[in-house]
Amino acid sequence: NAYKPGDVLTAKNGKTIEIDNTDAEGRLTLADALCFADELKVDEIIDIATLTGACVVALGSCVSALMGNQEIVERIKKASEISGEKVWQLPLFDEYEESLKSDIAEMKNTGSRFAGAQTAGCFLKKFVKNSNWLHIDIAGPAFVEKANSFGIKFATGAMVRTILHDLILD
Repeated sequence: NAYKPGDVLTAKNGKTIEIDNTDAEGRLTLADALCFADELKVDEIIDIATLTGACVVALGSCVSALMGNQEIVERIKKASEISGEKVWQLPLFDEYEESLKSDIAEMKNTGSRFAGAQTAGCFLKKFVKNSNWLHIDIAGPAFVEKANSFGIKFATGAMVRTILHDLILD
């Protein structure tokens, strides 16, 4: 009874999603979680996920990607400088959304093989309409086999230090 390529799912906000890649299941769950958080009319939403292998290809295993509201991006960059965790902003250009277009639904759950992290960010952006939002892709630094700059090996707690510094600075 698992979903398969070509199936169409309906997200919590009513948007329809064509399953293009069954390995991109996490973003489907995250989309509904973003819808739920957005319905609460919170001031901002920061989601942190190991969303894409494309992010690891682009930034390696020591950098997390930031995508979303510029004001939050700048705050998190500042907090990351204090925490020592490395971050890099990736753009969410409208052109990236082209590869999410579907012939049978409002969107596909994955885009082309190009700009995979950004198209995943564009996908998630479609599920937040009332809140300022930031996505942090920690696919690279979340789990490392060689000790990182903090001396941590395996599960690292990526971005916990930065978020704590952001809360303290706020």
